[in-house]
Amino acid sequence: MIGYMGFILKVDLSSGTIDKEVLTEDIARKYIGGSGLGAKYLCDLTNGNTDPLDPENALIFMTGPLTGTKAFSSDRFQVVTKSPQTGIFGEANCGGKWGSWLKRSGFDGIVIVGKATKPTYIEISNSEVKLHDASELWGLDTFRTDQNLKEIAKNPFEAVYIGPAGEKLVRYSVVSSAGAHARVAARSGCGAVMGSKNLKAIVVGGNRKFDIHDPAGLRQYIKKHAKEVADHPISIAIRDAGTSCGLADLVDMGNVPIKNWSSVSFPGADKIDGFEMRDTILTNKYYCGSCVVGCGRTIEIPDGKYKTDGKIGGPEYESAALLGSNLLISDLGAVCKLNELCNRYGMDTISAGSAIGMAMECYDGGLISKTELDGLDLKWGDGDAAIAMLHKIGKREGIGFLLGEGTKKMGEHWGSEAMDLAPQVKGLEFAAHDPRAKMGTALSYATSARGACHMSSASSNFESGFEMPDMGYPESPDRFEVEGKPEFIMKLQNFTTMFDTIPCCKFMAHNGVPLKSITKIFDMVTGFSLDENDFLETGSRIFNLKRLYNVKCGITRNDDTLPKRFLNMTIEGAEKIHKEPPLERMLEEFYRLRGWDEQGRPRSDTAKKYEIEEYI
Repeated sequence: MIGYMGFILKVDLSSGTIDKEVLTEDIARKYIGGSGLGAKYLCDLTNGNTDPLDPENALIFMTGPLTGTKAFSSDRFQVVTKSPQTGIFGEANCGGKWGSWLKRSGFDGIVIVGKATKPTYIEISNSEVKLHDASELWGLDTFRTDQNLKEIAKNPFEAVYIGPAGEKLVRYSVVSSAGAHARVAARSGCGAVMGSKNLKAIVVGGNRKFDIHDPAGLRQYIKKHAKEVADHPISIAIRDAGTSCGLADLVDMGNVPIKNWSSVSFPGADKIDGFEMRDTILTNKYYCGSCVVGCGRTIEIPDGKYKTDGKIGGPEYESAALLGSNLLISDLGAVCKLNELCNRYGMDTISAGSAIGMAMECYDGGLISKTELDGLDLKWGDGDAAIAMLHKIGKREGIGFLLGEGTKKMGEHWGSEAMDLAPQVKGLEFAAHDPRAKMGTALSYATSARGACHMSSASSNFESGFEMPDMGYPESPDRFEVEGKPEFIMKLQNFTTMFDTIPCCKFMAHNGVPLKSITKIFDMVTGFSLDENDFLETGSRIFNLKRLYNVKCGITRNDDTLPKRFLNMTIEGAEKIHKEPPLERMLEEFYRLRGWDEQGRPRSDTAKKYEIEEYI
């Protein structure tokens, strides 16, 4: 197996059974790795009736052929499971350095089922696997867990783990790595599945190597183009001021969540963006493995009520927006503290910020009382009240238990009027990109496998000036244009699905690495000889497989929609920056292009085309 270790580790925590499964070349060619292989294993091991928090659910960690190589920003891995947040296909992508360490430990991926009788962590070193008692780690936040594991370990390693939120089954808890730098597999509630299995951590280490098809060619190609990627204008901007460098401009575009998506005015944007962070509290930049960009922020607040305990990871764009503008909080210290607490507890900043924002709007509108909020005066812009609520969510105390269920469950509990204020699709909260500002984003949210996911197509960026000439888009399409958007989104979904499958950071697609270069790098590693069309068709196979899984979970056309707030123009003064997404019109064309029937089910001829008939 070129580009692979050739083995998948299978662990049954209920019985303590540890097996090693051979990864065959035909399966690798068909599903590649990461998201693709993860989807295949999830389809094989679970179904529509599987409870996400029962031992029968599978928790899958998967690298890909590019992981552990020098390919640009390729030290990534995918976590795949049936989501406890949505009840459908769930996945999360993560950077850092754990992915390459997992591969060096002797495995391309890990498939975990069952439930340990007590808190446990898995140790893998050069194909040797051990289960250890994690009782002394249980209850520790993610920063402390990382520190304690470093004290326990005898050999160099990297670890992934959960915090108290995952242990207490917060529905949007995460799988964390990199300690205080906080590289996170954030979405879909993978941390809750890990917690439901009494699994605190997975420690990996080793020095196993794998073959590369054309190592000399790969070295030369990366060396030749590394400076070109690093010096791309987007790379320079992100390295200088992080992913939140464009927050103020995106406010002007109408793309940022403000006051739970009910306003387009937020004068405090420049007080919480990446430039303010750079000029005040930034201490360093964090680079994931094989990265030439360095989007990670390392910050320190030396004093005051938001003082940090040393140097920690700072908020990225999604976190700054959902924990800042979404709550009308314009104090960077408060936003950083909220981000830190999410990281320590192990919670998705997007869903946590959305839950608090929805609660603020319901409280402000009289739909819920102060008593129902355990006496918290949860007012817009009050960073301390938001921090107090975040503690409640992380500890699952009082009203925090409901908010830890996510906005869909909150709406169901508080009534139909509240449900209209829940910013979610299929139970997954919106990322920090407004579907009224970009029609492609609206369609992408509605049709993504895991819910309101901006990364399933990355269309928000490609409707904001980014070009893709080798995919037929020499100019960025107009963000309000509807004609041609279904095909545009379908192509992008196929493209980004492959980024989660090989896997590789999607910033490479933004920073001047075209499709042709990605396929060239992929072939240098694997020798699979996929041209650009083959590459995208493989992405389409995997996208369709995820859809077949969701159909088994009961998903129909009725679920491919947006909340009422986002289908009607309701914000005063937003006429120039928002449009009503004609979702039904776009869905008709999208389903036809995808080869799905009128209910959004892949047709039998489509499944046959992609050789996934067994999953219908």
